[in-house]
Amino acid sequence: MQLSIAIVNWNTTCLLSKLVRSIQTYAPSFEYEIIVVDNASGDFDGQAFGAEFPDVRVIANPDNAGYARGNNQAFEVATGDWVLLLNPDTRVTEGALEALVRFMESHPDAGAAGGRLVKPDGSIERSARSFPYPGPIAWEYLGLSRLFPRSPLFGAYRMTRFAYDSVAEVDQPMGSCLIISRKALDEVGPFDEQFPIFFNEVDWLFRANQKGYSTYFTPEAVVIHEGGAGTKQAGRRRMIRESHDSLLRFYRKHFRRRLFLPVYGLAVACIVIGKYLRSGI
Repeated sequence: MQLSIAIVNWNTTCLLSKLVRSIQTYAPSFEYEIIVVDNASGDFDGQAFGAEFPDVRVIANPDNAGYARGNNQAFEVATGDWVLLLNPDTRVTEGALEALVRFMESHPDAGAAGGRLVKPDGSIERSARSFPYPGPIAWEYLGLSRLFPRSPLFGAYRMTRFAYDSVAEVDQPMGSCLIISRKALDEVGPFDEQFPIFFNEVDWLFRANQKGYSTYFTPEAVVIHEGGAGTKQAGRRRMIRESHDSLLRFYRKHFRRRLFLPVYGLAVACIVIGKYLRSGI
């Protein structure tokens, strides 16, 4: 099996069905499998879904296990050399699946790669970011990245100067479309479930980077992204709070060392202030 496609669903079954149909419409020439993990969606009818998509493997959770746990469940049963994470609010385009696998095969140093996300109107989604080091995050929460969007210093986190038109090594492509090497997954380990919604793929990519794996952006794989269909249902304020809390967990895990205490403290202070001033990152 060359490719396993993992999709974690929560109350977005209409979009999920559109995604599966797009995969079937633009199916790759090689063998692949689709694994859907449903987190107790109120709109998910397992019997009806199974009747329409009999070849899709469904894992139905009795409650909302979260995005990280859902993907880990898919990882446990996936048999492909590559595992592609897709959000239910995405749709693949012609040749996208082949392009992702072909790219990974030609880059043996790659632990993961992200495709070119476009919005339904065809505009590019700015889907690549640097790792959330304390400095760039401080610029975000102090508003300097918005005041100076073209600055390579203040715009470092959101990569505001990135053109999205050529292959490039990046820190973290958006997890809405992220292909992962099975070899890297086995070495790095699964997602850390202390990040149930946000920063789970960031944490994984950071750990993969520490083990010597590279992460890339490739524009040849185009995926349409509706954006935020699942998180919008949970409430904007709650998701902002969870995003901030997950970032603090990330800092406690990776940056809370004696050498980093001054910048760690600055970044934490900026995040706490940002909770009340800004809309999240």
